[in-house]
Amino acid sequence: MRKRSLLHYAVAALGVLAVLAVLALVVVMLMLHQKALAISTLGALALGFLLYLSPRFYAWRYVFPGVLAAVVFIVLPMAYTFSISFTNYSSAHLLTLERSREVLLGQMDSQGNGMQAQVIPREGAFQLLMTADDGAQYHSALFALGEPVRLPLVAGVVEADAALGFKDLLQHKDALEKVVAVLPDGQELRMSSLRRFVSMKPKFQINADGSLTELASQQVLSANLRTGFWTRVDGSTVEPGFRAVVGLQNYVQIFTEEKFLDPFLRVFAWTFSFATLNTLFTFGLGIVLATLLSWDALRHRNFYRIMLFLPYAVPAFISIPVFRGLFNENLGEINAVLDALFGIRPGWFSEAGLARSMVLIVNAWLGYPYMMILCMGLIKAIPSELYEASALAGAGPLTNFFRITLPLIAKPIAPLLVASFATNFNNLTLIALLTGGAPDYLDTMVPVGATDLLASYTYRIAFQDSGQNYALACAISSLVFVLVGTLAVINLKLFKVGKEGR
Repeated sequence: MRKRSLLHYAVAALGVLAVLAVLALVVVMLMLHQKALAISTLGALALGFLLYLSPRFYAWRYVFPGVLAAVVFIVLPMAYTFSISFTNYSSAHLLTLERSREVLLGQMDSQGNGMQAQVIPREGAFQLLMTADDGAQYHSALFALGEPVRLPLVAGVVEADAALGFKDLLQHKDALEKVVAVLPDGQELRMSSLRRFVSMKPKFQINADGSLTELASQQVLSANLRTGFWTRVDGSTVEPGFRAVVGLQNYVQIFTEEKFLDPFLRVFAWTFSFATLNTLFTFGLGIVLATLLSWDALRHRNFYRIMLFLPYAVPAFISIPVFRGLFNENLGEINAVLDALFGIRPGWFSEAGLARSMVLIVNAWLGYPYMMILCMGLIKAIPSELYEASALAGAGPLTNFFRITLPLIAKPIAPLLVASFATNFNNLTLIALLTGGAPDYLDTMVPVGATDLLASYTYRIAFQDSGQNYALACAISSLVFVLVGTLAVINLKLFKVGKEGR
């Protein structure tokens, strides 16, 4: 009884800690101005309290964690990806419209050479001493650092023996940037370096309608919501850009602009072939090995099972770099053996066909143990009487395989084959660690290679292309999601129809 009470207390303590962690997360979200996310998190927490404390919803408490995990890790990321695909989000359009306006209004134009500056601490406050290039000196009244302040300067010499050093100036840099020193003629000086103030004026000024005026040229800049840039009357743009909703523009680009359509079609054809071939190779190799290991007359079966399972036990992050070294064109063991036997050194990473063959070989090696284990379990579920009756009828191993084993495990393993197809369709890890997409195509304007899958192609557009076009990458990811889902449904439907027709 006491152990049970201690267990209840432990569970209650963990529950309290979890609630406190969620509330702390909500506070962080509010500090980051993510109000919608904070409200959603509080709503999920309130729903959890309702389900777990109300007897009316007793059954739902077992479903809630799974549904919540699916929403957080699947629905929300996909919804966010879809939403980004309808914008122009990229390295050139990172800011919101309001933030880009603030950045432009904060830009200054330098006027003249400025003056050397010294900051002198005096009786808990500070005094600013300016020295012009011609030797003339000006000083300010005492002031406190922290808040924005305008300091009128007067001509005169003051003691500067205790001026702040470089280290102290660096510590007060943010506060000094808020200081505006005003010369007797009205000229304003602002900090340009730790020891120098120069005459600066705002580069832009905001208008009543939200547009900006460039003070130097008196040109009006308006926010172009279609391109995501502040645009002058003559059509020229000013950076930084801002995020804007562009609708289906990214999807139209993929299918209408040659520089995107051609690489997309190439990569899609190879991705579909890669996923299909790897699913067939891993399943074929797995079921053959599973059938052999299920042979009762085979000695040392357990040893063989362990050895054949090892490729699956070793993490891919270790196996793939090992294969990269083995296939190295100059120092790899595979080319060393081929050179010794046949006098050839294939260009595994420089020739498209060989690179794709290498990718298929490595992924088949990594994937067949999984299929082998599944097939071994399904074969054990087949009644042994079927094989005994087949033996009495004089059937051989091949007849048993094609007439008994394969038909009986085909239906239960079909959903797993579809899942394997989807996994291979998005196998970013293999390509990133083995080839990096190489060899690259030389006739495309976007970074893409012969071994790139849609997942790695998207990754390169988002993070390796000079433009870092996140929105276009999200559009391609959304298309991949739709394509994989559609192909999976079609495969399952076709298989179901095929089985019903038998």
